[in-house]
Amino acid sequence: MYKVVSCVSGRCAVLTGQSFLPGLAKFHLASGALCQKSAIRYPPTDIPEMPPCNFKPEEYKGMSKERMMEIRKLNCNPMTMKVTYYKKPVFIHQGYMQWLWDVDGRRYLDLFAGVATVSVGHCHPKVTAAAEQQMKRLWHTTNIYVYPPLHEYCEKLASYLPDPLKVVYLTNSGSEANDLAMLMARLHTGNFDIITFRGSYHGGSPQTMGLTSNAAYKYPIANGLGCTNTMCPDVFRGPWGGSHCRDSPVQTIRECSCAQGHCMANEQYIGQLKETFATSVPSRIAAFFGEPIQGVGGAVQYPKNYLKEAYQLVRDRGGLCIADEVQTGFGRTGSHFWGFQGHDVIPDMVTMAKGIGNGFPMGAVVTTPEIAASFAKGVHFNTFGGNPVACAVASSVLDTIKENGTQQISLDVGTYLMTELAKLRDKYEIIGDVRGKGLQIGVEMVKDKASRDLLPPEAMNEIFENVKDMGVLIGKGGVYGQTFRIKPPMCITMEDADFFLAVFNKAIHNYMERR
Repeated sequence: MYKVVSCVSGRCAVLTGQSFLPGLAKFHLASGALCQKSAIRYPPTDIPEMPPCNFKPEEYKGMSKERMMEIRKLNCNPMTMKVTYYKKPVFIHQGYMQWLWDVDGRRYLDLFAGVATVSVGHCHPKVTAAAEQQMKRLWHTTNIYVYPPLHEYCEKLASYLPDPLKVVYLTNSGSEANDLAMLMARLHTGNFDIITFRGSYHGGSPQTMGLTSNAAYKYPIANGLGCTNTMCPDVFRGPWGGSHCRDSPVQTIRECSCAQGHCMANEQYIGQLKETFATSVPSRIAAFFGEPIQGVGGAVQYPKNYLKEAYQLVRDRGGLCIADEVQTGFGRTGSHFWGFQGHDVIPDMVTMAKGIGNGFPMGAVVTTPEIAASFAKGVHFNTFGGNPVACAVASSVLDTIKENGTQQISLDVGTYLMTELAKLRDKYEIIGDVRGKGLQIGVEMVKDKASRDLLPPEAMNEIFENVKDMGVLIGKGGVYGQTFRIKPPMCITMEDADFFLAVFNKAIHNYMERR
């Protein structure tokens, strides 16, 4: 049995029912009638039924899809063609809460949220109203003046962080926030070298490109001077891992004989970090950057005590510990408001973006008064950082998370999703790992569980496209693009989760039949 309290737009309902079986779901017949069918014994020929939605989008009357693609090829940054996700692109017209509509009026369940960015829902009425109200009052001024939205928001954001993290710097993106954090760490410590994990993503600016450890995001130019990558403590794909390592509802399929409270994998990965200190950086360093759960890297989780031990090793060498909460912050992990809290650590700096503004371009660095004082020796100025509209939007996002029970929804629906996805992992040989916390979920695909070899890109794309064609948008990640990423707006329901599970089950089944 499951029981979850869903609180969306101020309305609460208690949902109770039997745990979802991936093979049992409603399907459309050609006649339009519904029937219950077992996807395990009798594979359905039609797509699972999409949950209802009362919102009616506006009719699209804009330019043609053909003309948009022409402009995309001729006038847009060429990278937009490279990152266009599908063979048959999705032409998005409108969004509302967890739903997106294309220009033809087709509805999609958005389980990627603009890369884990839409936190409380597309065009959430409360956030939209806050933006409209502020835009009628004051669009822009800079922080050389004193204006209420900036100060109201900084105080509110700081209240969500533990002492001594109370000084807020507002930026326009996560890359900019991490770039600023690099500079602050180097100035405060007087040291230069910074360590990050392999597979990490911390931005694409010339500075943060060095923090990012994924070849796909790097260019053949000098970048990241003073940045060193250490082994990622990935307990599924890494050399060490077991069945009790992660702070997750789902553990790996790898077995271990570790006693309670003892983790051999953690000891080995900490040993690799010590090796990095001994061989690759000076005796004194500036900082260590770590995502509490890797985002672009594929929702990779570390052994439970890893960050706690790593932070101490970093501080012993004069470095600052920086938590990149760009994807894990604002309740997405469910159990805590910030991802670092799940590791029982307090960083020296926290960087954030994406969910901070529900898609409005915004980022932040929050640090201690002591570190902020070191940075005040020069002049730091950001024209748009703390823009009145951005502050009004971000303030409304914090209020909405609290009022709608968003963090609890992340915990309940996310735990349910992972538990049911683990059943699919046990059923299908090509699902190697299910991991995550809350609504930060990764499903890593393999040729087979014994070898853990990567599922080929063409197979990933086939499943990915099939999921989209049945009405669900998900993401991909991992160094080799081998992980499906599920990071929806944090307003989805159990019914949405069941729909996705049926769709994903059918897409995997379809691929296995063709294979």
